[in-house]
Amino acid sequence: MALKLVTPPASEPVSLEEAKLHLRVDFNDDDALIQSVITAARAAAETITGRQLVTARWKASFDRFCVAGPALLIHKSPVQSIISVQYMGTDDDWHTMPGSDYVVDLNSEPVRIAPAFGKVWPTVLPQIGSVIVTFDAGYGDAAAVPEGIKSWIKLRVGSLYAHREEVSRTGIASLPFVDGLLDPYKVAFV
Repeated sequence: MALKLVTPPASEPVSLEEAKLHLRVDFNDDDALIQSVITAARAAAETITGRQLVTARWKASFDRFCVAGPALLIHKSPVQSIISVQYMGTDDDWHTMPGSDYVVDLNSEPVRIAPAFGKVWPTVLPQIGSVIVTFDAGYGDAAAVPEGIKSWIKLRVGSLYAHREEVSRTGIASLPFVDGLLDPYKVAFV
C-alpha cells in the first residue's frame, strides 16, 4: 500500500501562539522559524505514531483488492470516513464502487474495508496501483488532538528551537519520558 496526501491539514495541532508561550518567546522575529519547527515536530509525531493529527485527505493505492485476507487495510489512523473506492477494471477504465458494495470497520486500527455480505471484490487489471481508496483521516481540528501528542510536539519544538544545529558541543540528552508521551498513540500496523 502506498499513501499520498491529497489535501493537507488546514492547521497545525499546536498554534504559533501556543508554541511561543511554551518557549517563553514574546517577540515576532523568530515566528517563521518557530512555525517551521512546529511543522517538523508534527510530521515526526505523525510518522512515529502512524496517525494523522488534524484532518487531511489521503489516497491509498493497492495493486489488488485481496491484500490481507478479504479486507483492505488502511495504514493511517484515525480514519474518519471513506470517500471512495476506485479500481482499474479489466476494460482499462477506472470505476467507482458503490458504497453499498463494501463495509468499513472504522473502529479497528488499521481500518478494514471488505466486500459487503453477498458481494465480492471486482476483477481488476493486474498492474500496480489498480485500486485507490480515498479517505479522510485525523482527529478533527487542533482542539481534538490528544494533549499527550501536543505536549510531545511542544517539547520537540523547544528542543529544536534551542538547538538549531545537528551537532551540539554539549550534546543533546535523550529523555525517555518525552519520547514515551507518544507510546499510547502508536498504531501497530501488521
